[in-house]
Amino acid sequence: MKKYILTLHFFVVLLNTSCAQTTDKTIATPEKTGITADLYLRYTGVPWSFVFLPDQSILIAERAGKLLHFKNGESKEIKNLPTIKTSGQGGLLDLILDPDYKNNGYLYFAYSSPEGTGNGSNTAIARAKLNNQELVEVKVLYKASPNSSTAHHFGSRLVIDGKRNLYFSVGDRGNRDKNPQDISRDGGKIYRITTNGGIPDDNPFVNSSKAKKAIYSYGHRNPQGLTFHPKTKELWSHEHGPRGGDEINIIQRGKNYGWPQITYGINYSGTKITDKTAQNGMEQPIHYWVPSIAPCDMLFVTGSIYPEWEGNLLVGSLAFQYLERLIFKNNKVVRREKLLDGIGRVRSLTQDSDGFIYIGVENKGIYKLVPAKN
Repeated sequence: MKKYILTLHFFVVLLNTSCAQTTDKTIATPEKTGITADLYLRYTGVPWSFVFLPDQSILIAERAGKLLHFKNGESKEIKNLPTIKTSGQGGLLDLILDPDYKNNGYLYFAYSSPEGTGNGSNTAIARAKLNNQELVEVKVLYKASPNSSTAHHFGSRLVIDGKRNLYFSVGDRGNRDKNPQDISRDGGKIYRITTNGGIPDDNPFVNSSKAKKAIYSYGHRNPQGLTFHPKTKELWSHEHGPRGGDEINIIQRGKNYGWPQITYGINYSGTKITDKTAQNGMEQPIHYWVPSIAPCDMLFVTGSIYPEWEGNLLVGSLAFQYLERLIFKNNKVVRREKLLDGIGRVRSLTQDSDGFIYIGVENKGIYKLVPAKN
């Protein structure tokens, strides 16, 4: 496979969208932003995540279970990955670099692992280094258990905070009646460990004999977006709802986010999951989508390249195949904009050290968002 730098453009158009939360007050009117999406790397596959290495080559975590290195117009498959069970939504999933990668060389990745008890697989988090197209010093930091034969809701998004704590998500693995509300079980949670795999001594359930001590929050369905707010440093997440009820939450230590006891969604069959959208002791989302957009990945825009977007949140839509820009005021959405309508299933987002935003689109490749020249 070769890398092609192309000039195929998608104009970024702001459109009225029917995917609005019922409490939205303002919807964007059609207009052009002057930003184009240039096809930076042609790639046929599912780029669940991708990172730029210091030499500007690219690592892509392919859901089919491959880690691909694109450099100097060629791609090579990285060897020595742990055993990955690829089925349905499972495979090689999120991938991030250590904030101090230039000095320590660590990268972290999530994948569906068949190791451990039970049939099927569950989400695992590992750390490794890259050496001559091969992973070395591979260490599994966390493995959710038991395995499940279901092939969906792995979660798997990763972020690292300023204290070198690693946060990651594990979906409910299709067992909504047991996993999300039970802190003695994996699944339907956001976790916090150290980058060495240890448990921080201020984790909320560290002193509970029955709890999974890595749990940071619970009551989640399938979180596939995690990011830190650039100013407040709060952890933000979004998760897939069922039919309706995708959510954006600000994640707080030890809090319960309600799934499935409260939800703004319904079953795919059209039947009710619950009559409740709120309950004491359970957190409310700061935003929700009805119908579901199937959100995947998210980032806050920073820097000077996109001055009109500074501080805004970008979210990829798998279901409706566009990029959504959300403008907040006091943690409430005041405006939504549909960008790159019809570009394809937006799976992954990153803002590189050069300040440009890149998006991974399934079966198409990686696009670079380029502002118009003054």
